[in-house]
Amino acid sequence: MAKKGLPDVGSTVEDLESQWHRVVKRRSFLRGLGVVSAALPAVALVPGTVQASDDSRLNKGDIAILRFLAAAEIIESDLWEQYSELGGALGANPAYKAALENIDGDMPQYITDNTDDEESHAEFLNAYLKSKGAPQVSLEKFRTLPTTAATGAQNRKRLTNLKNLTVDTSWYTRYRGMGNPDLGATFDQAVTIRNQPAIPLNDTETPPTTAQDNLPTTVAARRMQAIADTAAFHFALIEQGGSSLYTGLATKASSLEVLRIIVSIGGVEVDHFSLWHDKVANTVSGSLAGLTDPVSGLHFPDLSDPAHFDQERFQPNKILPEPADFISKSLPKCSVIRPTSAANAGAVAAVRSLTADHLFEGQSQEFLRTLMALAVAADAARRDLQNNND
Repeated sequence: MAKKGLPDVGSTVEDLESQWHRVVKRRSFLRGLGVVSAALPAVALVPGTVQASDDSRLNKGDIAILRFLAAAEIIESDLWEQYSELGGALGANPAYKAALENIDGDMPQYITDNTDDEESHAEFLNAYLKSKGAPQVSLEKFRTLPTTAATGAQNRKRLTNLKNLTVDTSWYTRYRGMGNPDLGATFDQAVTIRNQPAIPLNDTETPPTTAQDNLPTTVAARRMQAIADTAAFHFALIEQGGSSLYTGLATKASSLEVLRIIVSIGGVEVDHFSLWHDKVANTVSGSLAGLTDPVSGLHFPDLSDPAHFDQERFQPNKILPEPADFISKSLPKCSVIRPTSAANAGAVAAVRSLTADHLFEGQSQEFLRTLMALAVAADAARRDLQNNND
């Protein structure tokens, strides 16, 4: 059963995949992306672009991969812009910015830098597609979600919803363990974050002038700190997902130039994850540990306490990926990005994860169908060395 206001992702995926497989034959799918584009709402293409069905410079699989990545970067840009407006280096919500600085003094600058990176990725990928005569991606039609009413937010429509997130924090224990989800391993949540805002909702419960000491005591200060702590976990969730997505899709690229693009941008996603993985540890250790949101009851435990938490799986300063199972359990353990399989780290998996995060709560069925069609096309790509013109 889909949550009220949220499309039923499972049925949408199944319908799209069923329809897709009826027309896909062997490695050539839809005889070019023109058929895919015809099945999508017109908004998925930027007016004036040229269909690439006869473009020998870039095969259809590479185009599908780059189109999904462009859509993903547009979505990332949208959410990071919201964080930046409120809490970035020039963020206009003083209390939210101060709460982020309680986690780490450099958080506002890093938010701004991360935002710039994602915007550059989206712009580059679309420009590259255009340079190859391939259709660009636009999601402008779907900017329909209202912005927050808190001071600092620009009054414009959004693609993403940061006001009611359910954040999967199992990446925290995954990267401290020796298991790999690609080989069936499962992981505990570090913090249980359900239906929690990652940005202030209004100026009533979180006044922008609230004093945000690093040991917040007032109701408003504790509420704002819990919101900022949620954002910190969400930052890491988004970027670890990008790390797996780019790594997984790299194995499908045919063109060496496309492969170069994927691994080069993907490396920055890994860099982002490493940064936020380090910073988020400050919410569950030190002076901020033990904070409870007075409104939602969300609790950030002290994960550095060995009396209550297995340090192998929870120790905050263990931020480098532990050696883990990779490819086969019979091989030596290796420190790697994980997961990277199509099932767990592919484009469809990415859409499922973002939707489970409630990031698209309030979005239309048309938006999700458009995004999922791009994802299915990207996952259907297969490396083709025979037709590689590099």
